[in-house]
Amino acid sequence: LVLLRHGQSQWNGPQARFTGWCDIPLTVRGRVEAVAAGQLMRSRGFEAKRVCVAFASELQRSHETCELALASMAGHEQDSWNPNRIRKDWRLNERHYGAVQGFYKNDPDLKRDYGEETIRHWRRSMHGKPPKMGKMHKHYMPPPAPQTESLYDCQARVVRCWEDSIAPAMFEEEDLPYPPDERTVLVVAHANTIRSLMAYFDNVPENQVQNMYIPNSVPILYRFKTETRQPISVKLESNHGGSHARWMLGPENHMNIREALSGGGTLTRAIFEALGAGRDLTITGRDIEMGVRELMRDDLAPMDCVVMGVAKEICRNIAPDEKIHYKEFELKTQEALEDFTLKNLNPSDIVSKETAGSY
Repeated sequence: LVLLRHGQSQWNGPQARFTGWCDIPLTVRGRVEAVAAGQLMRSRGFEAKRVCVAFASELQRSHETCELALASMAGHEQDSWNPNRIRKDWRLNERHYGAVQGFYKNDPDLKRDYGEETIRHWRRSMHGKPPKMGKMHKHYMPPPAPQTESLYDCQARVVRCWEDSIAPAMFEEEDLPYPPDERTVLVVAHANTIRSLMAYFDNVPENQVQNMYIPNSVPILYRFKTETRQPISVKLESNHGGSHARWMLGPENHMNIREALSGGGTLTRAIFEALGAGRDLTITGRDIEMGVRELMRDDLAPMDCVVMGVAKEICRNIAPDEKIHYKEFELKTQEALEDFTLKNLNPSDIVSKETAGSY
């Protein structure tokens, strides 16, 4: 399962608004991000023809990102991707922000009327919700659009979508190009709906969900065991909790990843794992070196896992154009870990030795 937040929309950025269910288009930058995300997934072995089904919300910023990413994954030959495989589902829409939907997040009138602490509670807690939207609101929509939502409400509908639509497409449906054990499903949605799915997959405690930052257009991979329908990748631990997710790192999304790290998110787990398709899983020395240089900038928050130090050690011993397979990467990780001094870790960090490697 590959999760992807839409590219930058016209209401993202420094003057961000409570977008919610407002159907706002992508910016030019957002379209470029969507294409770059598709190129990155293709380079990791996820060609469009491998995607049996793609899910998007009913909002255009999600659907357009999905189309652009898949076209990019298909490459110049546009190999065998059928756009009819994109399925829209309103339950993947962004969280509904009620009466404040459409307002700037830093609107002084909102702060005056409700107070900063109340607004922070709406945005960051699982159960806080803005006032309901009335029928006279300029962004009012009839049911099934809610009148307002907490993150808990949003997660409930997203999990229902997973259980009765996405999971069956992954594990049950017949007449798809690949059998369930080889199947790839893409979900292109929004910050809160992807956060909700990840929190569900990783059993993130409610008080930690607010620390999960989902950047635009960074592909997030979960591998599942067909029989149990549970994630099978090693769960990497940190002081923010644990995650089975693997984040795809490429030159185009380093800035988004740096923003996620500086925002206190849980992204640093397995940032240098080579992500891709089965036996073709490879990564180059240049990829690792570029990642180290970008992510070890002085203005970043301290790393919360051992991956960074190990990656630095590995890139010293790999030529820029040299490719190594995932299994070799794991061996080098274990070798580098033996020389890695634990004094470089934060006090709350955990070194985990697993059959899939050390983290």
